[in-house]
Amino acid sequence: MTSILTNTSAMSALATLRNINTDLANTQDRVSSGFRVGNAADNVAYWSISTTMNSDNKALNSAKDALGVGAAKVDTASAANESAIEIVDEIKAKLVTASETSTDKDQIQLEIAKLQEQLTAVAKAASFSGENWAISAATSGTVVDGFIREAGGTVKITTASVTIASIAMFSTIAGDAGTGGILGAVMTIALSSASTQGNIDTFMTTVETALGKLTDAGAVLGALTTRIGLQDDFASSLSDAIESGVSRLVDADMEEESAKLSALQTQQQLAVQSLSIANSSSQNILSLFQ
Repeated sequence: MTSILTNTSAMSALATLRNINTDLANTQDRVSSGFRVGNAADNVAYWSISTTMNSDNKALNSAKDALGVGAAKVDTASAANESAIEIVDEIKAKLVTASETSTDKDQIQLEIAKLQEQLTAVAKAASFSGENWAISAATSGTVVDGFIREAGGTVKITTASVTIASIAMFSTIAGDAGTGGILGAVMTIALSSASTQGNIDTFMTTVETALGKLTDAGAVLGALTTRIGLQDDFASSLSDAIESGVSRLVDADMEEESAKLSALQTQQQLAVQSLSIANSSSQNILSLFQ
């Protein structure tokens, strides 16, 4: 039965066209945005996971930036330590020279005093972003090296620590002279014409002790530099892995979407044609009354 009040064929064709238009709009959105899951409505689980992981990845990249600051801080302390070793070596050489009885110990002391002043200057200059590990009475220092999300969902900033008291050249600077720390005793070396070989031997022992501690401090800083480098490489790899994992969840397969787009465009044309045919059936009733 054909009715002029209700065209069921047209209604069916219209419903089909609406569904096709909805799928086509979704496919076009995926093609234009590149996302298969662009919001929570697309897939709640994947959207939730990707949002959390993208946030964690951003925090991890910030930790990498902080790691760069820490690396610069350690490099500054290492440069000061290396310079201090060279200066203390010079003081050691001057003491060896002073062991010769014919030398002018007062003149040698003038050179040693300048080297001691240079040690203080090096320590003062070894500051990065307001923090100086070469002059510190602090027991320990830290360097941010990572960001992790634990099994329970809690997050934590990880740090690498170093015992600053064991690597500081001085604990304080009093006037223009450093005191305490690794080099405090070296700053007390003072030759004079009255200095005996026993005095020089005592000064040599002081210098050797300081050199040993500076070498140990250099090893500590070198190990920390290595750890920071390894952590930086790991953070880069981890960031890439997170980004790749999120991509698998939410990114659109462009080859698949391209094929869908072509198919849906063809279906849309056919649906429009079907709707046109269904609408024209009502016009055919007029021929019955001619």
